[in-house]
Amino acid sequence: MQLNRVMGKVPENTRDYFLTQESFGLSFNSTYQCYQTDPIPVDLEKYYDSDAYISHTDGNKGLFESLYQLAKNFTLSGKRKLVHQLFSGKTDLEVLDIGCGTGDFLKTLPSSYSKFGIEPNTSARNLASQKNITCKSSDEGIQEQFDLISMWHVLEHVPDLEKQFKTFDRLLKQEGKIIIAVPNHESFDAEYYGKFWAAYDVPRHVWHFSKTSIKTIANLHGYTVEKISPMWLDSIYVSMLSEKYKKSNLGFVKGVFIGFLSNILALTKKDTSSLIYILKKAK
Repeated sequence: MQLNRVMGKVPENTRDYFLTQESFGLSFNSTYQCYQTDPIPVDLEKYYDSDAYISHTDGNKGLFESLYQLAKNFTLSGKRKLVHQLFSGKTDLEVLDIGCGTGDFLKTLPSSYSKFGIEPNTSARNLASQKNITCKSSDEGIQEQFDLISMWHVLEHVPDLEKQFKTFDRLLKQEGKIIIAVPNHESFDAEYYGKFWAAYDVPRHVWHFSKTSIKTIANLHGYTVEKISPMWLDSIYVSMLSEKYKKSNLGFVKGVFIGFLSNILALTKKDTSSLIYILKKAK
């Protein structure tokens, strides 16, 4: 797989502003038509080793944790509605949520569904179990096939995309669907913040996607993109966090303004800070 440094809207490098302050490059992957964190650390797990890593907790201490939990709770009903629309109200779905975190997406789905989660982080998995969510640390040993596989802000973390799509092949029913939500480096807030854009989140985010790259990757692995939908709240949270990384005065106010501006500018192209993709197996 060839990696080339490409100049443009995406910066040449950025830093792990969340934890270590280490610098990482952003190189263009011509096979996948996306950017890649360069280098990918061998010991990637250590970059998640923080009690402040918010998707692994249900914490609401401080401004950013509280806002994250508020936004998460607001979007859960939208996610449930999306599933309902995709399957026309079917009441006996088998659903697998990969990277289920603390299990909130699965918990919000109807009790008539067969629901299963995969979450490598022990603390998050324990919180999911406390919500009566069946959750394993990996897909190893799973024999079932699923109507729906979801990855909410997870695919960008997966070092081996080839392996991930082989997992889809094995676990997805022939007429099943995949929901993938990932950051979009072609959004206005990404271009505005440059190397400070919080959704680069190197090195935890290995891949940095656009509409073109997701379509390319899907097609390479025998899938098609059926639908693309915006995630409107992400731009506001990401912009506020980006202002924090910039150590801005009045960062909260600036972040809210840039987030709203990014959404307004995205009304035509729908290039919001994050996008939801619906994939299905190609015929």
